[in-house]
Amino acid sequence: MAHQYAKIAFTESVRQVQKEQNSRAGYAGMDSGEDYNFLLSQGESDFIEDRDSFYMASVSETDWPYVQHRGGPTGFLKVIDQQTIGFADYKGNRQYISTGNFRKNDRVSIILMDYANRRRLKIIGNISQVDEDDWETLASLEDDHYRARVERGFVIKIVAFDWNCPQHITPRYSEAEISTLIEPLQQQLKQLKQQLKQLKQQATPAKQEKVEVLDNAALGKGELGNGELPLVISGIRQLTPNIRAYELRTVNGEPLPSITAGSHIEVPIELANGQRVWRSYSISSNPSRTDCYEIAVKREEKSNGGSHAVHQQYQLGLIVHCKAPKNYFPLLNDSGDAVSKNNNQHVVLIAGGIGITPIKSMALALLKQQQSFELHYAGRIQGEMAYTDRLTRQLGDKLHLYPSQAGTKLSLKKLLSQQIAQQNAQTHFYFCGPASMLNELRQHALELNITSDRIHYELFSTEPTQSASACQLTLTQSNVKIEVASDQTLLDAVLDAGIDVPYSCKSGECKSCVVKVSPDADIEHLDNCLSDQERTSGKMCLCVSRPQSQTLTIAL
Repeated sequence: MAHQYAKIAFTESVRQVQKEQNSRAGYAGMDSGEDYNFLLSQGESDFIEDRDSFYMASVSETDWPYVQHRGGPTGFLKVIDQQTIGFADYKGNRQYISTGNFRKNDRVSIILMDYANRRRLKIIGNISQVDEDDWETLASLEDDHYRARVERGFVIKIVAFDWNCPQHITPRYSEAEISTLIEPLQQQLKQLKQQLKQLKQQATPAKQEKVEVLDNAALGKGELGNGELPLVISGIRQLTPNIRAYELRTVNGEPLPSITAGSHIEVPIELANGQRVWRSYSISSNPSRTDCYEIAVKREEKSNGGSHAVHQQYQLGLIVHCKAPKNYFPLLNDSGDAVSKNNNQHVVLIAGGIGITPIKSMALALLKQQQSFELHYAGRIQGEMAYTDRLTRQLGDKLHLYPSQAGTKLSLKKLLSQQIAQQNAQTHFYFCGPASMLNELRQHALELNITSDRIHYELFSTEPTQSASACQLTLTQSNVKIEVASDQTLLDAVLDAGIDVPYSCKSGECKSCVVKVSPDADIEHLDNCLSDQERTSGKMCLCVSRPQSQTLTIAL
């Protein structure tokens, strides 16, 4: 895609420096391919029209470059067609340096910045001033609601463009972006205050004590849960509009139980109906830390209320009695033991969305061990991908980001094929993300003859996949039938029916909730703990797996 850009920007002297600095091989692929990157796709068009400023370089008759800032309302830089952009030039300090330079040299280079999402787009082209009599073009470049005086209009014919890497872009946020980030917090605070007010107004003397407990919890003074590990919420950070990080420390200041990368912790929450339940979250902080654990929770709109409850209830000072951390997703060496350091083993970490939480801790552990690894992190929008700023600083070129709406999509097949081409026979792959992405990874690994013992994974959600449909369970030992909704796991349906069944991780990692079904039952196995032989014999995990039919009989 960047062939035309490389053709212009990579002069012989530039290529020589790239060779000297050992970066030439990484850019060699830009020397071939179609010269089509002067045509804007929808992704580039959307990016351009979302900007409210850009930096523009011209060249004077003295051969000196001149860089100037251009600003206006969002979208003042217009996309006219796939090869043409234009803007209204508003009255400034009246030096007219850029305007004068363009009369002698029409070459222009501009950089558009998205500081919040750490993205930038470079465009080079030929610029021309719109004729004063061309009222139609001038009118199309104006913004009706922007009162600044328009002195002239410019049109740029794009010759080439290229997306830049996000390294060294410090995130900055506009007033509107900050308002968007804190709006959920303000709304929740408003709702919480209203609820407490209503409870106090409606409370009888007998209920007054319960109201005071709720009030204290809202102020960060309450306690929740009955686990063996009491922890206090000592810090809260809004990582993205929908993801919050919670810092957990011991109540008495003592060191926390030691953990390994990939560990999770079960925390207590209270659902809207008053039910007290456990939810499992990966510990995303550096596993070598003993002063605090950090978990990151994404508020899911389509869930059973667990993530909403965490965002509403977990306040500074709240004491949560958790269960001791466990690890069903450890880093392993070739012998299957926990990895300490193996210089012959290369590790590829893959994260999709909020699945970054255990992968982040793995990356930090591998970095400390000086282990060979790389991290590939995919999401929809970079501004919605947690920890990208920290990981960029910590991992450098080991980190590869794939925000799909920016036109960068992770190809799992290409990633696996590259490891084979590089003859990395010792490579192990660790994945955490949605089920659809996991299915794709496993399919490509099978096609490329990558053995299953080199693929390690954990699903970030215990919610049913979008393809799940309602079904009916028949429990032979309990002599009951249970209707399971499409947005409900089999385990939750069984528990809601009052059937006592053992469980622990609720993510298909520990075998605690394994049950026996008919060997010929058509099951979509989504666990990461059963062997092929166990699945064939009729075993399944209630927490994540699903029947492909509308009915299922279980020996329970």
